[in-house]
Amino acid sequence: MSVAQAAGSMELGECTRNPGYQDVDGGGTAADTVNPEDPEERRDTTALKLDADAEYTQIKPYAGMPKEVLLLHSSKARYRVPREIMFWLMVACTLALVAVTVTVIALSPRCLNWWQVSPVYQVYLRSFRDSDGDGVGDLKGIQEQLDHFQYLNIKSVWVSPFYRSPMRDSGYDVEDFRAIDPLFGTMQDFEDLLAEMHNKGLKLIMDFIPNHTSDRHRWFNLSRTGDPHYKDYYVWTDCNGSAPMPNNWVSVFGESAWTYDEVRGQCYLHQFLKEQPDLNFRNPHVRKEMSDIINFWLEKGVDGFRMGAVKRLLEAAHLRDEPQVDPNKAPESVASEWDLHHDYTSSQLGLHDLLRDWRAEMDVFSREPGRYRLMVSESYDYHEVDKTMMYYGTPLVEESDFPFNFYLLDLPQNTSGLWVKHLVQLWMANMPKGQWANWLVSPGFSLTLSTHPTFPHFSTSSFLTPTDPLQPASQLISLPPLHLPCISLPPTVYKVGNHDKPRIASSAGQTYTRVINMLLLTLPGTPTTYYGEEIGMENINVTDSQAQDPAGKYNASASRDPQRSPMQWSGDMNAGFNNKNNITWLPVHPNYTSINVEVQKEDGGSVLAQYRFLNALRQSELALQRGWFCHVHADASVFSYLRELDGLNRAFLMVLNFGKESAVTDLSSIRELPDQLKVLMSTSQANDGKALQKSRIPTEAGESLVIQYSTSARFNPNHPEQCYISEKACYLSVVDILYKC
Repeated sequence: MSVAQAAGSMELGECTRNPGYQDVDGGGTAADTVNPEDPEERRDTTALKLDADAEYTQIKPYAGMPKEVLLLHSSKARYRVPREIMFWLMVACTLALVAVTVTVIALSPRCLNWWQVSPVYQVYLRSFRDSDGDGVGDLKGIQEQLDHFQYLNIKSVWVSPFYRSPMRDSGYDVEDFRAIDPLFGTMQDFEDLLAEMHNKGLKLIMDFIPNHTSDRHRWFNLSRTGDPHYKDYYVWTDCNGSAPMPNNWVSVFGESAWTYDEVRGQCYLHQFLKEQPDLNFRNPHVRKEMSDIINFWLEKGVDGFRMGAVKRLLEAAHLRDEPQVDPNKAPESVASEWDLHHDYTSSQLGLHDLLRDWRAEMDVFSREPGRYRLMVSESYDYHEVDKTMMYYGTPLVEESDFPFNFYLLDLPQNTSGLWVKHLVQLWMANMPKGQWANWLVSPGFSLTLSTHPTFPHFSTSSFLTPTDPLQPASQLISLPPLHLPCISLPPTVYKVGNHDKPRIASSAGQTYTRVINMLLLTLPGTPTTYYGEEIGMENINVTDSQAQDPAGKYNASASRDPQRSPMQWSGDMNAGFNNKNNITWLPVHPNYTSINVEVQKEDGGSVLAQYRFLNALRQSELALQRGWFCHVHADASVFSYLRELDGLNRAFLMVLNFGKESAVTDLSSIRELPDQLKVLMSTSQANDGKALQKSRIPTEAGESLVIQYSTSARFNPNHPEQCYISEKACYLSVVDILYKC
């Protein structure tokens, strides 16, 4: 035997325990080497010899079998078939899992984004919190009060301008778009604030003011001296100091929109103060400059921009006179912007191209998951609501996530249920399908609002009858969703009150503060809350010596100072706005000892407690977050609507009394409502939990109810002309998910 054969024989001997199969030297079997004197070995030998002449067919599997034996067994049907069944079963399960995953993704509605889930809280920086004792709010002051946003469950904070500025218009006259005004802090203060906000899960929205700069801006100084690069950065035209102005265009503050500059020997355009010259966006260099500024702040980490006064970005190049509202009025007596139709100074061709370019810039920074950058446009087009809707963009070209909705600012003109229904329906019926609404109801945005005394295009009397026609079903709009699994979407924003209009408690009355807050927090879309509205702050009285607002200096009735008083944090000195000395840039309201955050935190029935409860309810309930909105009743006092989601057996009925006296609402004609109802929350705390009949729902003036009920019947399928949704979704309770339906 060779060495190799001996080695192989040895290896086989070590690994094989079956003596009947093991070869021995000389090619024999183990039986050939048995001891004939041993009875046990003789019995084994006999058995082996009986099979010696038969061909080897099978040996039972055993541990450590050689490859040859393993292959022999593995080819048998009893082993091969189960193995193949298991293989194909695993393939089928994998394919089924992939199919289910794709189906779930395909059928899931998009996730709500951060700016859709939470209300947007507007901080007027000068008045929020003063950290250094100079009497003016600042960036560190906001950082000191971040816990307040978390207490309210607010995720999105919009801060008024803090760029370097001469402050001729409260910071809206920008001297340097890349610098922080020392009045508000330093760039390090801003970066610290932004980092801390992100650590707490908060988002920061900046004010961006693209229409104009300060007349102290470096660009303007170079332009007026004729620098070749900056010569056309602003809108200039020939004129002289003594001759009539180039045309009849009027600024927001009144008088001519043109000012003669002696250095350049020409007139420049300013649609606001003469210290705020309009940029020339027909110049590609200006467009590039503003895009670079947007990128500068996005790289810092800001989460979005509110684009101010966007409808004024472009003017007609021909500079013709604008047509007069009253053609018979003497041209020389035209002194107000309301004397003219703004055919040549607003909403010009090319405006939306500018905004779409900025949207594209922001999209580059939105690719990181969870870091979507919000873009909001400020444009109030009054009766031309279709112009406002254009800021939503198109299905093919994205623009703003939403334009601010100012129509509820007109709510105090007529506190009736029919009027409120009209203002809500005006937006919802015109909003493009699939978009998201927003509402504003308190002091806040453009200078144009402050100078317009009344809402010009609606007659309130026409909405005081119950026969107010409904919008056709073909104009249905929609609202988006939130629950797992989901993917992501655009949305509607609501606000009553801002830094340019009177506060709710002062315009509509303290009686209506709670009902208006409930309206904002239960309508579909994103509410916007002006600082202090969550506690029911009121306007202050400002004397001539205390006046700060340039608008008030042109027209005392248009002053925005009364709604910009310091935030009322506590009953301490200066309402806790500044506890270092007795200096505040505007007076604190005298009622601060009873109306402040600290006091209302201890009162379960306070405006603050109810605001917090409603916001928590809104964010926890799918029906309120992304369900159908269906208006079911409106009369001279009460506006009532449902919020429901298909597949969810829990729905909500809101009954809001905007009238001047108590009312009893009969909803017995609404078959989808159960006969017995229970109040989840009332703005009159004594009525919480009260049981009601749907045929008799009593409310006092200024009272509103949230009624939660269970039902499998849905209102929206049978009343499409009364219902709106951004993106329809259904709830599947078995697996607790939303799906497209």
